[in-house]
Amino acid sequence: MRRLTAALCALTLLSTGAQAQTIKDFLAVAMKKWTAPFEPFQLIDNIYYVGTDGIAVYVIKTSQGLILMDTAMPQSTGMIKDNIAKLGFKVADIKLILNTHAHLDHTGGFAEIKKETGAQLVAGERDKPLLEGGYYPGDEKNEDLAFPAVKVDRAVKEGDKVTLGDTTLTAHATPGHSPGCTSWEMNVKDGKEDREMLFFCSGTVALNTAMKIDVLLGPHPEVYGMQAKRAEMKDGAPNPFVKPGELVTYATGLSEDFDKQLAKQTAALEKK
Repeated sequence: MRRLTAALCALTLLSTGAQAQTIKDFLAVAMKKWTAPFEPFQLIDNIYYVGTDGIAVYVIKTSQGLILMDTAMPQSTGMIKDNIAKLGFKVADIKLILNTHAHLDHTGGFAEIKKETGAQLVAGERDKPLLEGGYYPGDEKNEDLAFPAVKVDRAVKEGDKVTLGDTTLTAHATPGHSPGCTSWEMNVKDGKEDREMLFFCSGTVALNTAMKIDVLLGPHPEVYGMQAKRAEMKDGAPNPFVKPGELVTYATGLSEDFDKQLAKQTAALEKK
């Protein structure tokens, strides 16, 4: 249970305040936010948010079709497809599906969407067996953490590039949250400015604090303040999602929190 809480639930526990004693308890609390609807919107340039209130899913518009970045729980797949349609896009135009990490809350709709569209699935090479087996690593027989198995068409490693039309993303291996946890970097336009954007996989020890990123996005909205930034968006005003240095600030905060928790647990052990 400690391994699960650290690897799968840490970020969400911060936002839900859940004190899960079992996997079922955790999911019962988390699912309320994970499956709650959120109105889709254009985030920046050719990047659109089509996820739920608690799980981030993105569509990237290219000159040769759409790229889908992650999905949500299996029961939210219909909502994700509706959100794509609300933006005027066609689910059938999805040509590539990219994954940040192979956990059920980000992979649940892959099998259905892949079957419907014929899109190619791309994921970190060490997450390939997880996706094709539909299981959580180290807890393969736990049905509460299982998701529909799906074939991976291309497995990527550090520095590999994925291109569709006029858009190229670079894969960065950031293992920790899952064995093949992959963060995806790409360029976007912010008015006349060129910006570096990162779909980061998860805030683990492996998070690369040296990367110079202008726009930080992630698999859960709360970790980059999506809702607050969305509320700040106004015509003619600077895009609030453009925040150079946010990756370093976020990573520093994680490091400080880790040190505090380590000191607290060490002190508790010394008292025994």
